[in-house]
Amino acid sequence: MGPKELVKKWVEIFNRADSNKLSELYHKDAVNHQVANEPVIGKEAIKIMFAEEVSTADMTCIPHQAWNDNF
Repeated sequence: MGPKELVKKWVEIFNRADSNKLSELYHKDAVNHQVANEPVIGKEAIKIMFAEEVSTADMTCIPHQAWNDNF
């Protein structure tokens, strides 16, 4: 899977609020940096972070139209 397909897949899974599938896209030693939070280190910790995030808010990733045009 190339970078464009990976980003599209990430957005699709994120919008389904599937933290298990979303975390599968990360390397076991990945680091997720959120602007307002400390970095989250490791695939399992990233899965937990996404599970907590989607359980507390209805979030949707809406790609910018220019992003869609270039992909």
